[in-house]
Amino acid sequence: GIYYSAFLIPYILFLIIAGMPLFYMELALGQYNREGAATVWKICPVFKGVGYAVILIALYVGFYYNVIIAWSLYYLFSSFTFELPWTNCDNSWNSPNCTDPKLFNASVLGNGTKYSKYKLTPAAEFYERGVLHLHESRGIHDLGLPRWQLSLCLLVVVIILFFSLWKGVKTSGKVWIDAATQIFYSLGAGFGVLIAFASYNKFDNNCYRDALLTSTINCVTSFISGFAIFSILGYMAHEHNVKIEDVATEGAGLVFILYPEAISTLSGSTFWAVVFFIMLLTLGIDSSMGGMEAVITGLADDFQILKQHRKLFTFGVSFGTFLLALFCITNGGIYVLTLLDTFAAGTSILFAVLMEAIGVSWFYGVDRFSEDIQQMMGFKPGLYWRLCWKFVSPAFLLFVVIVSIINFKPLTYDDYTFPLWANRIGWGIALSSMILVPAYIIYKFMNVRGTFKERLAYCITPENEHQLVAQGNVRQFKWIPLQVCGSLFLPA
Repeated sequence: GIYYSAFLIPYILFLIIAGMPLFYMELALGQYNREGAATVWKICPVFKGVGYAVILIALYVGFYYNVIIAWSLYYLFSSFTFELPWTNCDNSWNSPNCTDPKLFNASVLGNGTKYSKYKLTPAAEFYERGVLHLHESRGIHDLGLPRWQLSLCLLVVVIILFFSLWKGVKTSGKVWIDAATQIFYSLGAGFGVLIAFASYNKFDNNCYRDALLTSTINCVTSFISGFAIFSILGYMAHEHNVKIEDVATEGAGLVFILYPEAISTLSGSTFWAVVFFIMLLTLGIDSSMGGMEAVITGLADDFQILKQHRKLFTFGVSFGTFLLALFCITNGGIYVLTLLDTFAAGTSILFAVLMEAIGVSWFYGVDRFSEDIQQMMGFKPGLYWRLCWKFVSPAFLLFVVIVSIINFKPLTYDDYTFPLWANRIGWGIALSSMILVPAYIIYKFMNVRGTFKERLAYCITPENEHQLVAQGNVRQFKWIPLQVCGSLFLPA
């Protein structure tokens, strides 16, 4: 309980000062401009690199996120048995050290052994040896070949995604806010997903209401899910007669080891396992659709040839993610997945959101942005939102980016420490998206004609106002004080 409370306070604080404001900003940005993550920067052309950065990040995430969905599908198929395969040690993948969970308690472990690793339970061995075949790999340098069972599951997932996306959001009948709710479970502002979905909204849609409603739903469901998680942890700790902190794990260990083991102790365990993994499968596909839609919409809006051949382009993206995801379903694929999960959307996405907030609030202008929102909904954002967009959220993001870099530690997975070259590759992946922001700034500035001041003006002036540059009437060069009228939370 104390760990959950310690997490809850900063979670709510960060949600209020960064999550909700940036969520609202992206919804309004996409809805007003009717564009994807790249072309939405017609409001400030020099920041178009931010759009390309978030598209690349979303693509990276797609490489490994579909693998997790494939695991869920494999578990789902494996659940259609009278006895779940992770309930005993009599399977071909089990090691001689496999121990019956009923006998697996603190006295078995001995001194210095961490219970949270679950190395000896049938559930752990099914995940690591039966599904991943991790025991056949010595590290990230020894990947092996893709597992054919997981390859088929991955192919099914990609096919589902392709047929869900090839016609686009409008023709699939999908309501954007349902997808956005799932995306926002991890405060997904910055992936280009929200901009892509919001671009399909009606121009006068109340995105202010949607932002508050979706953020609140996310917060409440996260709070409730905390009770569900800790009830499972408490139950497993009681079953094995150990402390709850010895059971606690995170990520895949919680979903694919602890939950399956807990489900196996229930009456009618097969039914509950099927229901649980169907839930994981549908939630995973829903979230993955959002990420791929951000990539497809973002690039199709920018390149007309891709929009004209959307079906072929969607197939290319789907097939490309399938091929690259094969590295994650080899014997050592979990090491590749861990590398991507750590570097592809860690510091890089924080940096991208920081640049996005600066581009909208400081270069395009928070007052002009507020006027855009007023055109759509009939009222301006309140002082709270404008202060967060211009000062609080960027300052918070800058702080988190700096801290994440300073506190970086060499990557590990369980007892395995990644070699130095793997960490360098990881940082290369992270920098590959971040470098697009300054690279595009240089590219844009060098490809605009005129004096230094005229080039700068063209770069930061909205495309529909470029005629004002020749007249010397550019609002970005004029100081407009921040209006401080209006209430904190209610629209002005």
